[in-house]
Amino acid sequence: MEAHETSELIEHHGSDKSKNRTALTISFLAMVLAIASLGGSNAMKEATHENILAANAYAFFQAKSIRQTSLKIAVTDLELQLVRDQAMPASTKEIFQKKIDDYKKTIDRYESEPDTHEGKKELLNRAKEHEKARDHAMRQDPWFDYAEGMLQIAIVLLSVSILGSIPSLFVAGSILGLLGLLSALNGFLLLI
Repeated sequence: MEAHETSELIEHHGSDKSKNRTALTISFLAMVLAIASLGGSNAMKEATHENILAANAYAFFQAKSIRQTSLKIAVTDLELQLVRDQAMPASTKEIFQKKIDDYKKTIDRYESEPDTHEGKKELLNRAKEHEKARDHAMRQDPWFDYAEGMLQIAIVLLSVSILGSIPSLFVAGSILGLLGLLSALNGFLLLI
């Protein structure tokens, strides 16, 4: 129900206080419905966004792990060559050892890079933080769905109560509207 439709209801039934009260209740619930709809939409967008960021961090972590494993294999191979070839000139052994040391530094850097936050340790922490944010948004979303459903039904019941002058529908619609309001609040605050 649009705001101008509510004002028309109020003007058309201005003499009847219960109809005015019902129309105002409908207007309030329509506003809460719009807010709940926005909250639900934002929660799903956030869940999707955080899920993508978590997947990206895990992919980067995996790439670092593959590179690190490749370098560990290269270090092992170079060390075996040093052991195997005792007749290797000292200058060549020095080159091999320098390369081994460089690879080991890179292996350590891949494990943790506190400066850039792109080491495996930092990437894993980042991915877990994104998962946490995603899970929070996913816990919020159903509450907004419940709120939207209850508020829509409440608005229909309240509208019918105006047309049919049925007080029990006003009570039922008001109770359902209150439950919808509480569900929307819980969607934002996650109290339950």
